Amino acid sequence: MRLNAGGDFYVRFWGVRGSVACAGPDTLRYGGNTSCLEIRCGDDLLIFDAGTGIRYLGNDLMKQGGVIDTHIFLTHTHFDHICGILFFAPFFIPGNRIEIASGHLGDTMTTKHALSGLMMSPLFPVDMTVFNADLTFTDFTVGSVLRPREGITLKTLRLHHTNGATGYRIEYQDKSICYITDHEHGDEVADQRLVSFIEGADIVIYDATYTDEEYLKNHVGWGHSTWQQGARFCDMANVGTYVVFHHDPDHDDDFMDQVAEDASARRPGTIVAREGMILKP
Repeated sequence: MRLNAGGDFYVRFWGVRGSVACAGPDTLRYGGNTSCLEIRCGDDLLIFDAGTGIRYLGNDLMKQGGVIDTHIFLTHTHFDHICGILFFAPFFIPGNRIEIASGHLGDTMTTKHALSGLMMSPLFPVDMTVFNADLTFTDFTVGSVLRPREGITLKTLRLHHTNGATGYRIEYQDKSICYITDHEHGDEVADQRLVSFIEGADIVIYDATYTDEEYLKNHVGWGHSTWQQGARFCDMANVGTYVVFHHDPDHDDDFMDQVAEDASARRPGTIVAREGMILKP
């Protein structure tokens, strides 16, 4: 596992927190922004989730210049995973082409309708008409296989989470990265599907919001999982590198250092996600 972006296929973490962003001196080492991943497949960019971290990704893309032609795939539309959309700079630039897609909503509403609700009086001063980029909205069926660009296969999985959520498996050049966040373990059928879905993956990024002790004491039914359960899933599925993700906002850097130590002892090679970190399969 190399921590650099020199190759053709890698993931960069722009937001690693769950529930709510938490800036401050106690979260500097791991970061306080909510979920956002940049995945590069050769010359192609895919973005997963649009928490507060996407603002910083957008600013970085603007510095690089040129037309931005990309896809944003949402795991779901809970606020912490979409609130950064309001401040993603590439949306405001004519000529940029961006597709926003999700699959968890089913027949309840469309992706566009759900996101439009963010930019509605009295919650926000402007609506989506302020975006000058060429935006398209796509609703897919969870379980389907997507091919956003030539050579990229994107498999999808229904996760066990309130209001629904989608897991993703990105396959490129015989390598694979799985993004599994906002899943609560304990449903036997859903868990078995998950194990099959991540089987043999090079990297699995997993919702490890709690410890087992915290989960059993106060958080059963809250829609999230534990770092220990992530390790168990990765063992069962013969996964390469397990990445602890979606950190609880109450877990400061010292707490996360202990998680990193314990998780590495439990499953050697385990990595706790930090903002700015780059991993290559």
